[in-house]
Amino acid sequence: MNAILIRGGRVVDPAQGIDRVDDVLLRDGRVAAIGPADGRTGDRDVETIDATGLVVAPGLFDMHVHLREPGREEDETIETGTRAALAGGFTSVACIPNTEPPIDTQAAVEFIRQKAARADTCNVFVVGCVSRNREGKELAEIGRLVEAGAVAFSDDGAPVYDAELMRRALEYCRMFDRPILAHEEVLELSRGGVMHEGLVSLVLGLTGMPAAAEEVMIGRDIALAEVTGGRVHVMHVSTAAGVALIRAAKARGARVTAEACPHHFTLTDEGLRGFDSNHKMSPPLRTAADVEGILAGIADGTIDCIATDHAPHAPEKKMLEFDRAPFGILGLETAVGLSVTRLVQPGLIGWPRLVEAMSTLPARILGVDRGTLRPGAVADVTLIDPDLEWRVDVRSFRSKSVNSPFDGWVLKGRAVATIVAGRVKYRLGQ
Repeated sequence: MNAILIRGGRVVDPAQGIDRVDDVLLRDGRVAAIGPADGRTGDRDVETIDATGLVVAPGLFDMHVHLREPGREEDETIETGTRAALAGGFTSVACIPNTEPPIDTQAAVEFIRQKAARADTCNVFVVGCVSRNREGKELAEIGRLVEAGAVAFSDDGAPVYDAELMRRALEYCRMFDRPILAHEEVLELSRGGVMHEGLVSLVLGLTGMPAAAEEVMIGRDIALAEVTGGRVHVMHVSTAAGVALIRAAKARGARVTAEACPHHFTLTDEGLRGFDSNHKMSPPLRTAADVEGILAGIADGTIDCIATDHAPHAPEKKMLEFDRAPFGILGLETAVGLSVTRLVQPGLIGWPRLVEAMSTLPARILGVDRGTLRPGAVADVTLIDPDLEWRVDVRSFRSKSVNSPFDGWVLKGRAVATIVAGRVKYRLGQ
């Protein structure tokens, strides 16, 4: 039998209400038991992992990752992106369909799944397009995409701009109980913008993207979710007012969930004073007040998940003039460290809430059988050292790109082992 005994770690599984020091036995790719092993595992050959001082969590799940393949393999591939995910502690990722061509056919979904199986790294779940070719003119063949294995739908990189199309998409996806992952942006308000519209953009002489561009579209999609009963998931929330809209919608019973990215609760638009394109992203970095609003939303559960919006770009692309450089930064390999440093260490949230936001709820929103250590569940496990202090070095990243504004930062907390279906796929230092 293939067995792993994880001994003496702090087991945190919000799905079961578990937060205690205990042993976890994995056997044949499944969780066999949680409880004192006392040397009796029932297996002749068992690998023992000493987890003393470590957090033992259900495998982390990033529901917002750009793997770039097919079409932009110079930025990232499925293999390099999933290796970066393993190094970041993620056993599962959901790949966003703004590839070239977009993931809007059964063949495209099957291509991603085959490439992921060949890479044999972490789990890759496919998000299909809402509209054909992501053009926002007519619906993609959503039913066929579901048959091929799509777990959600999104035109991320652009909003679903036609309100009638969005309404029909929500009604259609409701039949399959699939969420629409919504990029919220009113293009007339943000067109030509390269950063948040505010005092800093005025001082720098750069065209801004106002917070209202995001908030107006959040309001529209909440209204459509309430009309249709469909499920809207608001991607990469970046404004305090956006958080307030989502909070109020949840109080009314709307089927709305949301995510925030580590860069949006860590950085502000002040970081763009040096014209560093690694601080250029969409939605943009906003004000300190917006950061506080996002932190409050994470703490009270208004924001369900933490997702990275991992958006790799080849170095030569980010070296262009600021207004020509593409939006986006890396996220997979710094997410745990930033979340522990910014959220857990200051006491804003505890470990159960962090694990819920980075594992349990992403899996639940996407309807995927992951995010728990319940006996019988797939043995996806992440071991995190909560006290490990480390320096970010983009040259050591597994990603194909290096576009991170956190290079040189000292963070606390890091994944030290990543186990996928009962196999150790990553160990720190190996």
